Amino acid sequence: MSSLSTPATGGPEPLLLLLDPAARQSDGESVRIAKDVLSGGADVKVAYPETPSELDRVLSHRGRRRPVVIGSDLALQRVLQALYRQRELGTDPVGLVPVGRPEEVAAARGLGVPAAPVAAARAVLAGAARKLDLLVDDGGGVALGGVRISGSGVRRPVGRPSGWRSLWAKLAAAEQGTVLTPERTGPVRGEPGPEGPSSRLRVEADGRLLADVHRPVRVVQVTLPSGDAAGEGVMEIVVRAPGALLRARAASVSVAGRGFGYEADGHPVGPVRARTWTVHPGCWGLLLPAVRPPRADGGPG
Repeated sequence: MSSLSTPATGGPEPLLLLLDPAARQSDGESVRIAKDVLSGGADVKVAYPETPSELDRVLSHRGRRRPVVIGSDLALQRVLQALYRQRELGTDPVGLVPVGRPEEVAAARGLGVPAAPVAAARAVLAGAARKLDLLVDDGGGVALGGVRISGSGVRRPVGRPSGWRSLWAKLAAAEQGTVLTPERTGPVRGEPGPEGPSSRLRVEADGRLLADVHRPVRVVQVTLPSGDAAGEGVMEIVVRAPGALLRARAASVSVAGRGFGYEADGHPVGPVRARTWTVHPGCWGLLLPAVRPPRADGGPG
């Protein structure tokens, strides 16, 4: 890991810039622009963690510096996971400058982070912290927006992963301990039926049984609500089975089966035999563009 710092400017809080190696490879220009804007407005230290231990070390030694991720949803996910593991998730608000393909920064867009690097960097410097909920699983993983379990299995990235993507993929595989094969029901040749492939899963929400293994399940979708419903400490759950659709709201959901994979914010995890997700309400802060109050004359702020 390497790092560098700029002198203090007397402006906003000092920052720790955490650069996703994959972001530097895919869009080095956006990374450079974000670094220039942030360095021009605050005292920054730039770090390039390449292993989980390096990420843990740089976060635990950050002092007063606010962590700022320059990279994808997955990069932010892993930083929040490390902060949660260190029990420092709510200590300081986190900044994000999204860099990556549209599908790699979809969660950031949903949270209200500007897509352009200059606008996102300015939100870090002059924005306001908003408290947000987080999905935390019993394996120590986190999800910003939601989790999806599909009978067709998880979608694996195309091409060779690099940077934090390959790093965390290896970690997820190592956590399993044993090799599992996701169970699927469907036609012999693997062709989906009229309603798609399915899995036999047991799904419980706050102790209420939503699905059992005797009935195949096509999709389990867990989502943190947005808008006015955000921050209520509940998740929205949709269970799709052949000929049936069930919706529920709960603070926790448990899923068990012979072996299933899932996607957390679109990133594949597993397979696992069981997993429980719990909503942690308002447990972390994200720096977002400040909302200006309306003018007294009724014009825009």
